[in-house]
Amino acid sequence: MSYFDDLKFDAQGLITAVVVDDATGDVLMVAHMNAEAVQRTVETMVATFWSRSRQTLWVKGEQSGHQQVVHAIRTDCDKDVLLLRVTLRGPGACHKGFRSCFSWQLSDAGDWQLVEEQVFDPQAAYGRQ
Repeated sequence: MSYFDDLKFDAQGLITAVVVDDATGDVLMVAHMNAEAVQRTVETMVATFWSRSRQTLWVKGEQSGHQQVVHAIRTDCDKDVLLLRVTLRGPGACHKGFRSCFSWQLSDAGDWQLVEEQVFDPQAAYGRQ
């Protein structure tokens, strides 16, 4: 039986992927994968996702050089979410220049406060922002 037989993709053929740092357990980002992205990730052990906005596959780090080397792929009990345990090759996972996409925290005052510093220049890495 193929691992695909158990996974539950949504109506658009996607499954949510939560990406965590293998060493620290920090959540780095959340993305989506289609069956081809899952297959390529399994084959290469480099995180590959489906871009909903561009409607294409993308290998994390193909433009910035900040690859995610996959150490383990897990799924939840319903098999509708994947957890990728990765090591970053580069300073960050966030396209806005942060180590993690989860760099804002809700304060007691009810506003969002930045709790991390940028670790790279997104303009230099992606040529946009």
